[in-house]
Amino acid sequence: MMLAQELFLGIQHSDLPFVDAIFNGLATICIVMGWIAIKRGKENVHKRWMITALVFSTCFLSCYLIYHFGPKEPTHFQGEGIARTLYFILLISHIVLAAVIVPLILITLFFAAKGQLTKHRKIARFTLPLWLYVSVTGVLVYLVLYEFQ
Repeated sequence: MMLAQELFLGIQHSDLPFVDAIFNGLATICIVMGWIAIKRGKENVHKRWMITALVFSTCFLSCYLIYHFGPKEPTHFQGEGIARTLYFILLISHIVLAAVIVPLILITLFFAAKGQLTKHRKIARFTLPLWLYVSVTGVLVYLVLYEFQ
């Protein structure tokens, strides 16, 4: 049995999957709010929501890396049959798109920062739904793996 390892603010290493789910959930809310803001023509509000989403996603990634490169007991999905198949479809799509979304976010942010809004809008049409999918499925993977088994 592994001893609890406190990281900061009373958070244990074993708490990080929950913390990751919180960061993903907060990123999801910010992405949706940013999308609503830009649809309403509120560019400055959109910018603030999307930067906040990026901060939450960066916090998620930091905690994710600390958790997966730190001491931990392996966690395995215990479901069988169709539940197992559906879980792995969810997990694999999440992992693949999570790898794809990081450079897309950075490119989208770069175009926005440089004022190249035509290019920003063009790539954001792909970035936003993929980022949203990855953040939502991140929460779902956590729920399935840690709460619903």
